Amino acid sequence: MKRILSIQSHVVFGCAGNSAAVFPMRRLGMEVWPINTVQFSNHTQYAAGWQGMAMPAGHISALCKGLGDIEVLGQCDAVLSGYLGSAEQGDEILAVVAAVKAANPAAIYFCDPVMGHPEKGCIVAPGVTRFLTEQALPVADIMAPNLLELETLCDTHLADLAQTRAAAHRLLAKGVQMVLVKHLGRAASQTGRFEMLLATQEGDYLVSRPLYEFARQPVGVGDLISALMLANLQAGFEAVAAFERTNAAVDAVLLRTWQADAYELQLIDAQSAFAEPIVEHRAERLA
Repeated sequence: MKRILSIQSHVVFGCAGNSAAVFPMRRLGMEVWPINTVQFSNHTQYAAGWQGMAMPAGHISALCKGLGDIEVLGQCDAVLSGYLGSAEQGDEILAVVAAVKAANPAAIYFCDPVMGHPEKGCIVAPGVTRFLTEQALPVADIMAPNLLELETLCDTHLADLAQTRAAAHRLLAKGVQMVLVKHLGRAASQTGRFEMLLATQEGDYLVSRPLYEFARQPVGVGDLISALMLANLQAGFEAVAAFERTNAAVDAVLLRTWQADAYELQLIDAQSAFAEPIVEHRAERLA
């Protein structure tokens, strides 16, 4: 059994951060140790707002010390980080990553560089973007940005697939082993499809799935993608197979969510797709 330490946000109601990631990873057979960077009543894109707080400075470090005290850090196979409540939490996360890798040199760090999208109501604390660009990037083994986050990481505008591939390889050149671009958006090769890019030193791969017309776009899809990709890799699937399985499972969740006319991801209804996804769309190796 693989063990994943997942450090990201938590919502009491709905599916975002750990609330979108922990259950799917467990359904895939992972033992997940969640640490919450914030605890909110709901995600921040509800018009009525939200209640809750970011965890105080030292909270993550204290929990990690507790894990060290009971001598389980060496059992951790991967650290996953997502939404941060403050830039200071980033420093604590990197200390956790260092402690885990010291105890288990084979452990990996999967960084989902959540930078926010103010136009949609997703806001991150000051300094988080700088932390991700300057401190997390050099340490991460795998990064999973969306197109806007990749632009920020590379300080460039991306208009098409070729430019996006080049930007992903800039991250690979800095030591990242694998880059998953979770949503190509305007840089996609075709309209009317949701496309993702996987960039590795061995090659680049493109996969797509249907686009569903939601009255309100569900939140937490990126968190789900990162969690499933990491869990599939930890389950022993090679990168392209993990990529395809992740795409298939996310498609199943979004189809169920669309059929239910729901705003929150229908993870429980689609849970069989996490462990046994039906892969209909194969990844294309790009020239």
